[in-house]
Amino acid sequence: MEIQGKHYHTIWMKEGNSETVQVIDQRKLPFQFEIFDLKTVEDAFFAIEKMVVRGAPLIGVTAAYGMYLALLKFKGDNFEKYIELKADYLKSSRPTAVNLAFAVDEMVDFILSKKLNSELIQQTLKKANSLKEIEIDFSNKIGEFGLEIIEQIYENKNETVNILTHCNAGWLACIDWGTATAPIYKAHKKGIPVHVWVDETRPRNQGARLTAFELGEEGVAHTVIPDNTGGHLMQHGMVDLVIVGSDRTTITGDVANKIGTYLKALAANDNNIPFYVALPSTSIDWRIKNGLTEIPIETRDAEEVSEIEGWNGSEIQSVRLIPEKSNVINYGFDVTPARLVTGLITEKGVCKADKTSISELFPEK
Repeated sequence: MEIQGKHYHTIWMKEGNSETVQVIDQRKLPFQFEIFDLKTVEDAFFAIEKMVVRGAPLIGVTAAYGMYLALLKFKGDNFEKYIELKADYLKSSRPTAVNLAFAVDEMVDFILSKKLNSELIQQTLKKANSLKEIEIDFSNKIGEFGLEIIEQIYENKNETVNILTHCNAGWLACIDWGTATAPIYKAHKKGIPVHVWVDETRPRNQGARLTAFELGEEGVAHTVIPDNTGGHLMQHGMVDLVIVGSDRTTITGDVANKIGTYLKALAANDNNIPFYVALPSTSIDWRIKNGLTEIPIETRDAEEVSEIEGWNGSEIQSVRLIPEKSNVINYGFDVTPARLVTGLITEKGVCKADKTSISELFPEK
């Protein structure tokens, strides 16, 4: 996708430098566009934990490059132990997104299987690059399958399709296209009139700052709304479709996504509005069945709630929102039960949010 008319991915190797990975520093958007360099596995950990990068697919790919950077710095004995320690270290950066562990495990298996190869470093970089390309391909295919849903609504309505989304499941959360936004971009490029209701997504405001930014750069009509507005819009017929992303989905169809997603699903269900989850298969945790009891929910810093960032005209600044003596709890995610999900939009097609349908779509899993 594009920023100021120039095509970007969210992560890439620095030109002419095979020891530096570069990412867009999403902490600064939409006010400043800056590139952040990753030169060590510690840099990759920092980028994931501090949300320089965010979004399950991008987190996974960043971790893959992190394992490559770890390999570059290896010195000494006990190679296997070193690789496993760095893998565990990266996995601890954020707990909820399953893509993180998936990508790290893929890299560890590859590195250890090729450990005697004289071209291990070059091949490991190629492996990380391949995981990146796979995510781009998945997002592109999710866009095509999701486009069919938007097309059907447009054919029935014959006027602008209003889509509500929560948090950022756009190309900034992936590598290109996005998950929840991919069908929107495909529809826009095809000439279907779409309008997106963008939840601000407190407390980090990824919707207001990131989703709105990328939709604007692509010329997609959108309106930023407070998180609590969605139910009102649905009651008054102003939402045709809800599409969100996922950080982890169970084999039974329960979906963990940014905190507040569950409430949107309840409102959609009450108003008979389709609620779809767009996700690559790398976001499905094939080992667990009960999202409420088995998905770890990240608790983040209180400062994300007690303070808010904004642009004062010359720099990004934080100001306090709440009384100093007030306590804060900051859950990063919630779980939407499968019964509230109309369908899952994946790189292999659209299926119901249940074990049978998911298994039929992905029999190899």
